[in-house]
Amino acid sequence: MDKNKRICITGGLGFLGSHLVKKFKTKGYKKIFVADIDKYDFRDLNSVKKMYKDIKPDIVVHLAARVGGIGANREHPGEFFYDNLTMSVFLLDQAYRNKIDKFVALGTICCYPKFTPVPFKEEELWNGYPEETNAPYGLAKKMLLVQSTAYRQQYGFNSIFLMPVNLYGPGDNFDPSSSHVIPALIKKFVDAIGGKAAANQRLNSDSPSHLVSDSPVFVWGTGKATREFLYVEDCAEAIVLATERYNKPDPVNIGAGFEISIKDLVGLIGKFLKYKGEIKWDETKPDGQPRRMLDTSKAYKEFGFKAKTDFEIGLKKTIRWYLEN
Repeated sequence: MDKNKRICITGGLGFLGSHLVKKFKTKGYKKIFVADIDKYDFRDLNSVKKMYKDIKPDIVVHLAARVGGIGANREHPGEFFYDNLTMSVFLLDQAYRNKIDKFVALGTICCYPKFTPVPFKEEELWNGYPEETNAPYGLAKKMLLVQSTAYRQQYGFNSIFLMPVNLYGPGDNFDPSSSHVIPALIKKFVDAIGGKAAANQRLNSDSPSHLVSDSPVFVWGTGKATREFLYVEDCAEAIVLATERYNKPDPVNIGAGFEISIKDLVGLIGKFLKYKGEIKWDETKPDGQPRRMLDTSKAYKEFGFKAKTDFEIGLKKTIRWYLEN
């Protein structure tokens, strides 16, 4: 792909966006433009038109989204549906009308039916209703795939649709009101230990004091649900490769191809931080989708992507970043 193409990244100031900007620059792309909520409201058609007029992109990578964990999705289902749907409809339609070369749409694993056979294959995407706690978000994102396919069919417009699993890594959102499971759990453990200074000492000590009694950590659900996690830098690599090499209508999973139970994830974070308190499971709260793990073979076949970061190494890097920032 021509390194002088004008690439616009919506949501480029966010968690994934900031890593993607760096990845494109590392690959030699010279004209990277960030369009974010500080300048453009993607829920407003006139604002979207202004973005295309200002930036004049050749390629748009659409990352901007209203996102959050189970709690945020349950509290704001209407907003999660409306915001994500309107952003996508306006941005893709105006991409076509401005005759750009390519639109790269980011979906979500939440598009999948609640009881999808594991590992999730792209062909299973329409075989049921999404998990109820995040269905409005998942279905709004799924409509972007419908729009993408329809515009390719009628207008020959080059739009692709990628579905990443839950991301984690340095720069993640640790706000308890909107964070996903890994940053939310890391913050809970750090708070229970007594704050960042105490946790940092634990992380860097081979033999921390055994006289410390940590506060309990409260975790939603039973711990039985499983999740798959992808290190954010690996996801950025996948998006760049797909932008360069993939031009088909079919959706593509972006993941690491493994699953871990929430119970085991909690144990791993506790082990890294040498936590000595009690884990209390709140089984009145939902587990969310019972299992999540992607079949990632299509991404490797179509554009050569395979996740590289070992989960435990990535998790330690994420914890260390939180303690130091």
